[in-house]
Amino acid sequence: MPAIVTDINQLDLNGTYTYADYLLWQFEDRLELIKGKIFKMSPAPNTRHQKISGKLHWEMMSFFRNHYCQIFYAPFDVRLPRHDESIANQKIHTVVQPDLCVICDESKLDDRGCLGAPDLMVEILSPDNSKKEKDNKFDLYQESGVREYWLVEHADSTLYAYVLNESGVYVGLKPATEKFRSTIFPDLEIDLAEIFS
Repeated sequence: MPAIVTDINQLDLNGTYTYADYLLWQFEDRLELIKGKIFKMSPAPNTRHQKISGKLHWEMMSFFRNHYCQIFYAPFDVRLPRHDESIANQKIHTVVQPDLCVICDESKLDDRGCLGAPDLMVEILSPDNSKKEKDNKFDLYQESGVREYWLVEHADSTLYAYVLNESGVYVGLKPATEKFRSTIFPDLEIDLAEIFS
């Protein structure tokens, strides 16, 4: 039987792991697995990040309150099996914890989080994570079929949104600085002036 790992230093940070391994990690450090590779998450987010996350969650929660879709916030595990992977824990190589996500297919939800692509993923950028969110997660979410991906850049008070087209490729929308309307949820409008205030 595999052993519980209680210290991140017991792991080979260059190794390849699965969700079954991830379930055995019982230490303080927060990690994500992207295609089997460990990515350390930033320490506790700064105050501005938390304010933006809280305001976005509040606005979105109000919208989804009487909707069949559900919104979740970090820490919340989203397991993304590749198209050729079985959904068994030992075969899943990607587990992420987006700042916010919206899931409309209730069958994807279980006691451990979400298994499969949410409809909407939101990541709030910070200096420590912007390369991972802009590069690795962009590709990952596109490949996984996440229908809409928002990158919230608090350094310049801008929301960058990408929508999956019929060919499974993200198309970037005009960067938003004042108001933003979701493409997949056209009645969801975000007042960015309020979010970034």
